[in-house]
Amino acid sequence: MGPRSRRIGVYVCHCGGNISDYVDVEKVISDIQDAGDVVVAKTAMFACSDATQQEIVADIEAQGLDGLVVASCSPKLHTYTFRAVAGRAGLNPYEYSQVNIREQCSWVHTDDRDAATDKATALVRAGISRTRLTTPLEPLVVETLPHTLVIGGGIAGLRAAVGLADIGLRVTLVERELQLGGWVGRFGPMYPHGRDGRELVETLVAEVRRRSAITVLTGAEVVGKAGSFGNYRVSVRIGGDGAASLEVAVGSIVVASGFETYQPEAGELGYGIDGVVTLPEFKELVDASADGPLRWQGRPVRSLAYVYCVGSRQAADIEGANQYCSRFCCAATVQTAVQVAGLDPAIRQFHLYRDMRTYGKFEPLYTEARKVGSVFLKFAPEAPPEVRREAGGGLTVTVRDLLTGNEELAIPVDLVILVTGMVPRANGELVSVLKLPAGSDGFFNEIHPKLRPVETVVDGVLIAGACQGPRTSAESVASGLAAVTQSAAVLKKGYTELDPLVAIVDPLACTACGDCLTACPYDAISMTEGADRHAAVISPTGCKGCGGCVPICPENAIDLLGYTNAQVSAMIESLVAVPA
Repeated sequence: MGPRSRRIGVYVCHCGGNISDYVDVEKVISDIQDAGDVVVAKTAMFACSDATQQEIVADIEAQGLDGLVVASCSPKLHTYTFRAVAGRAGLNPYEYSQVNIREQCSWVHTDDRDAATDKATALVRAGISRTRLTTPLEPLVVETLPHTLVIGGGIAGLRAAVGLADIGLRVTLVERELQLGGWVGRFGPMYPHGRDGRELVETLVAEVRRRSAITVLTGAEVVGKAGSFGNYRVSVRIGGDGAASLEVAVGSIVVASGFETYQPEAGELGYGIDGVVTLPEFKELVDASADGPLRWQGRPVRSLAYVYCVGSRQAADIEGANQYCSRFCCAATVQTAVQVAGLDPAIRQFHLYRDMRTYGKFEPLYTEARKVGSVFLKFAPEAPPEVRREAGGGLTVTVRDLLTGNEELAIPVDLVILVTGMVPRANGELVSVLKLPAGSDGFFNEIHPKLRPVETVVDGVLIAGACQGPRTSAESVASGLAAVTQSAAVLKKGYTELDPLVAIVDPLACTACGDCLTACPYDAISMTEGADRHAAVISPTGCKGCGGCVPICPENAIDLLGYTNAQVSAMIESLVAVPA
């Protein structure tokens, strides 16, 4: 019996010119509209727009479509958009295929329109071939425990814990340090409200302690995880010697493990010379001087220089370079300068910067710093300032100021403050236990920075705060609350639906060799004993559908729903059948 006859609709997107400027989308439609089983073939300026979505729904209903192909941007952006479109029209969401002709075609072939068009046509044909062999699938329904584990007791983790408790969920808060608060708990006055970071943290900690639904474990670390979304069993070690441990059953996990500040190398911009300190060290000195003159080692400070972008925006040729901007440093430094001027307006302050990024609401802070006497000198990235100690014991900073015609200035100062940025914490064990992906910068990766900003590829494991990347305290709190919302949407219902695109094992073909167990990065495969044979079994809730186990099986006993061997073979055949 041959494959069933299909009625497939194909929609090719212009993407406002992102695709159509380099791909002849009308020719793509012309080339595929006579392909077998295609009954609707159209272009759209924006396939994701409400108008086009409504048009697709109408076509599915009017033409009786049982398969859908959308050729547009990355599936990472709009897979769920078009699944929802299919569902609204009564079509099974898994009878839809998205073909990426933007990132994988138009954007990488901007110099050859004909070749890009041919490639796009081939990719669309492959999508049609896959869709011919799709079958209706249903989401996996999983019960969820009304309990969340929050890892990290900084401002993001504390706010997330309070929010989760307030919507009726139990919370276990794990902090590796002996006290809660993180970096904000060490800060003095914060902009724009002027309240101490310590005061803010004390208020949050009091809110946490007041809620009986929150259990706090300090001096504790997560060392193991079993189970799957909705029912994770997490092992927690308490105390550095591991004298105590416990297992917590939770429905979701919020990782808010925070950041560290960059630690300069000895000799980097004078670090290690007496009188050269980092911004966090200097802020502690300023906060401690609130009731008196600013002193360093008993001597009054009369002049100082801030050197910006230390450990941030580094050149790519530096080993392990931090090429990102830490975002908060400029505002924190300018605020510190205003605070110093409040202690003693006579202190001369020089800001040696590459670019001043006091954006948005921080702009008035920059203006205030200039009003109170701060001097700003701009240097080129390839010509950073030099710091040296003179024979007489004083410090001199030499810089070429781009704002005065690249004039070289030698500035005698009492203190040099290196404005250090954020770097990721050493989270190796946490990454290993939770299988969290980290970017090249070492920070944890969300699925999508705009559409799914706190979700990770591990279902039920969310991230919040500066473990994702440099951000302000307000942004950290906002992401903590986003994680609360995401957890609540699932855990309050008592169940969730997972993607059914998972691997399955043919127990009759499996020889129990065990190769797939070592190939699975999510520990979703186990070996079971049957009455007369052993066979591998894949947990559908633990499987992420990565397909890593499929090619490793010597017996071809594993297949991946949604991307079966038959579907992938059909896609390959259609690709090689089309001339390049």
